[in-house]
Amino acid sequence: MPVVTFANTKGGAGKTTAVLLIATELARMGLRVAVLDADPQHWISRWHQQLGGNCPERLDVVPYVSAANLEREIKRWQPAVDLVILDLPGARSPLIAQALGHSDYVLIPAQGSAMDAQGAANVIDLLYYLEDKTCIRIPHSVVLTRINPIITTRALQGVKALLAEKRVHLLATPIIERAAFRDVFSCGETLYTMDAKTVSNLDRAQENAQLLGREVLERLKRYCDIGPALDQIAPPVRLVA
Repeated sequence: MPVVTFANTKGGAGKTTAVLLIATELARMGLRVAVLDADPQHWISRWHQQLGGNCPERLDVVPYVSAANLEREIKRWQPAVDLVILDLPGARSPLIAQALGHSDYVLIPAQGSAMDAQGAANVIDLLYYLEDKTCIRIPHSVVLTRINPIITTRALQGVKALLAEKRVHLLATPIIERAAFRDVFSCGETLYTMDAKTVSNLDRAQENAQLLGREVLERLKRYCDIGPALDQIAPPVRLVA
């Protein structure tokens, strides 16, 4: 089964939030998903440990994945699930090149800032280097994170221009800045078990996650063999504002 890697060499780019949202949505749609947590901060593992009975039925999170056991864990989980997701360190690390070598698709989360754009560019340049040396092209996309739904900044426009210059595919659905996306890590909940009375705009956060999950699924169906393709799921039709 395919391996999807989330990578950005800059910390704080919203990488683990993107992992959580996309993994949860794909599991909710019916895919069996295993997240291998290779981020030293272990945010996704901490969240998963808090979930208890709130954990989506088809989602597993594997903690303490490192360069020493990455290949072994990938081989262990691939036969058991429809999709393996790798959550990597938000820093320059030899683990990134190792993980990319196992990847069928790469998602690069980035905020609308010059530093995030450089972190994304580092991953993109490494993908191009691997393509040049091995003649294997790994499909990849950037997903914009923590985007203000009202204001478009000059920095964000610069990030989009850089991606266009490098001819990098940009997902149409950004991750909007929502309170629910911050709170979900600390409360032992998912977007579908949180209390709408205590979380502002929870319905909009759910809609954002659903659109993102559907768009990512369409990309995976285009480039990867994901077993049960779930053809009944329609592609996303609009952005969340």
